Amino acid sequence: MNLDTRIKFRHLLCFLEIARQGSFAKAADVVAISPPAISKTLKELEDLLQTRLFERDRNGVELTPAGVRFMRYAGPCVQALRDGVTTLRGEEHAPPQVKVGVLSTVESLLMPEVLCRLHQRHSALVVSVVTGPSAHLLAQLHVGELDLVIGRMTDSPQIQGLMFEHLYSESMSLVVRPGHPLLARQPTERSQVNRYPLVLPLAGTTIRKHADSLFVQCAIEPSSQRLETLSPALSRRYVLGSDAVWVAPHDAVHVDINSGELCELDLGVQEPGGSVGICSNAALPLPLPAQWLCEVLREVAGQYREGSYP
Repeated sequence: MNLDTRIKFRHLLCFLEIARQGSFAKAADVVAISPPAISKTLKELEDLLQTRLFERDRNGVELTPAGVRFMRYAGPCVQALRDGVTTLRGEEHAPPQVKVGVLSTVESLLMPEVLCRLHQRHSALVVSVVTGPSAHLLAQLHVGELDLVIGRMTDSPQIQGLMFEHLYSESMSLVVRPGHPLLARQPTERSQVNRYPLVLPLAGTTIRKHADSLFVQCAIEPSSQRLETLSPALSRRYVLGSDAVWVAPHDAVHVDINSGELCELDLGVQEPGGSVGICSNAALPLPLPAQWLCEVLREVAGQYREGSYP
């Protein structure tokens, strides 16, 4: 039996949205059908493919290995159809565009310089930047809604089936406002850190795992009073106006430390750091604007490794 004639566009849309949302209920809301209907549609697709595409548990749904393999083809298939519709509607004359996901690890230091250089060389280029947790951005990369994802994400399970190019390694830093009580003694008394509120990345994110690892390495018991966010802007303002301690990727605070607006605590150890890089979908040809972006990313990252930027 020819399965191609039985797999419908609605099957692919439902499959991709469930993978993106990690939830039947959320996916049903997005595609505007009921949860039983989306479950039925997925069951039809799994029956046609004769395999399970998702594992269900109390936390939601997760792709099976077969689901990950199918994603590599379903995402590009849907994206190719969307591109074809766009072309027929006359939108092929729109300016070149690159769609990139940016993690908080590179939002403050790397990307602004990259975007400046990119626009100096390609004046008509439209760069659409999406921010958020790595799982959310990688899900969009899987289905072709993003061309690239930039940041620190190698520990994320969603990276399975994608390509990762290392740019540089980045460590975590603990920073506070000038005049903070913890600055009175250097190196910092680790036993005193938990007396103050903490600013941490969101639980479950790749960068949070590195932050938690740093606390274990330093035998620091985290404070129960904390702000959890991926926003560098919110973290910075909160720390400057309080006695909070921000566990931050070094990129996010490098300029502030050099200018004296924030101060780094000396814990007597150096966190080994994580890999910052470019993630792409091997199942999709990389558009020319995305290739331009990769060239500039490699250039700026090389200068960062050499210490000539910033």
